[in-house]
Amino acid sequence: VLIAIGRDACTRNIGLETIGVKINEKNGKVPVNDEEQTNVPYVYAIGDILEGKLELTPVAIQAGRLLAQRLYGGSSRKCDYINVPTTVFTPLEYGSCGFPEEKAIEKYGKQNLEVYHSLFWPLEWTIPGRDNNTCYAKIICNKQDNNRVIGLHVLGPNAGEVTQGFAAAIKCGLTKELLDETIGIHPTCAEVFSTMDITKSSGQDITQKGC
Repeated sequence: VLIAIGRDACTRNIGLETIGVKINEKNGKVPVNDEEQTNVPYVYAIGDILEGKLELTPVAIQAGRLLAQRLYGGSSRKCDYINVPTTVFTPLEYGSCGFPEEKAIEKYGKQNLEVYHSLFWPLEWTIPGRDNNTCYAKIICNKQDNNRVIGLHVLGPNAGEVTQGFAAAIKCGLTKELLDETIGIHPTCAEVFSTMDITKSSGQDITQKGC
């Protein structure tokens, strides 16, 4: 049995208390503002020790690069900690980018959101009849902002590859209308995002009859 319990923030024995940098005593994480600045103005923190941020290596690299550009290159660009594509590499992969549905409801209100979803199965699962309608796709749209896609989730083969591709579109302001206008590549798993027409609120059946 392999249990993944996350990373330990080893911040308690490096002298932060000497210069007055505050940490979360429960987990050792360091609270920062939206520019990775701690409560001590000349001390910054990036990466997995940040409180409430994603523990992902590419995120730490991006945050560090942008911090260096702000401090020494005259830039004002900040790290986007919301629209981060990520994947859980389980046997059936799970990928996501943007808000989970619960967080989106908390931030924007359920009445301001429309959630589209669908079950699907890959072409290579059709002939052996393997676990049909096990794969799942969902997008969360902000009705108050031209149905902009603020969350994308997919459970299926190669979810990482699918999510990475859509992440760029989400960063560019992807909307439901633009997804509907996108011609899907048939038969691919990613195609499901260009054909979604059932909302979660409708309660309609989302099972599919083929790839």
